[in-house]
Amino acid sequence: MSDIYNVSSSPHIRSKDTTDRIMLYVVIALLPASLFGIYNFGFSALLLILVTVASCVVSEYLFDRVTKRKNTIQDLSAVVTGMLLALNLPPTLPWWMAVIGGAFAIVVVKCLFGGLGQNFMNPALGARCFLLISFTGPMTTFANSRYYISQGMDAVSSATPLAALKAGESVNTMDMLIGRIPGTIGETSVVAILLGAIFLILMGVIDLRIPGTYIVTFVIFVLLFGGHGFDWNYVVAQLCGGGLMLGAFFMATDYVTSPITPVGKIIYGIALGILTGLFRIFGASAEGVSYAIIFGNLLVPLIERITIPRPFGKGGER
Repeated sequence: MSDIYNVSSSPHIRSKDTTDRIMLYVVIALLPASLFGIYNFGFSALLLILVTVASCVVSEYLFDRVTKRKNTIQDLSAVVTGMLLALNLPPTLPWWMAVIGGAFAIVVVKCLFGGLGQNFMNPALGARCFLLISFTGPMTTFANSRYYISQGMDAVSSATPLAALKAGESVNTMDMLIGRIPGTIGETSVVAILLGAIFLILMGVIDLRIPGTYIVTFVIFVLLFGGHGFDWNYVVAQLCGGGLMLGAFFMATDYVTSPITPVGKIIYGIALGILTGLFRIFGASAEGVSYAIIFGNLLVPLIERITIPRPFGKGGER
């Protein structure tokens, strides 16, 4: 009888998905936004994407060598971090600043806290905020899209649609939906971002709890406190601008820095929506997604503590 049954330790049900496969799915999902960004802004966007990815991969490789840890670049997490960081950068940013950002994301935010699975905030967003503080001017200088340059406009734009919206000016929501606007490399085309998001949902990499709750909460907040009543043109402009879609589907859903419980994911999404609304409507800046997600990352341990189910038969503390 002992020759028939093979008794092994748990878990007995295993998924075929591995870290490198999941990261590969994310890389594929980011390709539409990356390719559109390259089309929209030209060679400078391609250069920044390549440089940032290379900076992240090399930084992780060198850190592993110096600290004599197992090499981890094959799991593609550094590539994902590099792509996400690059898509959050303006195409006019000097390449050496992108190198610094990539190194900061990997070494400071990720590796110094133990590597993949141990970082307390999203590395790409941590690096973006670091670059915003260190190089505010270059990080807030945006290029006009290829479409507007073809219409005879200057190559450098003074304001993004969200900044114009905050100043009381009107914006073209169709241009924001397609991506014919100034902004960072990957945030301009909502269509391209949604194509990648649909792929991740179909592959089972992400579910709609976090992004869905995030977006719905933000819409309710804007309707209540935006000062424009039920002006849906204003709401759509807020949704299409400022990297909200990129953040909701690709960074808020990061496995490491988001809750694992179903209820926790909903609470997390609500917190992100409220924080983004507060930063955009009442803050000095027209943006807010990056800071909202980072603050949300800091709340994750507390959210998980109050939402993890209690084991059956285990009583409460006296």
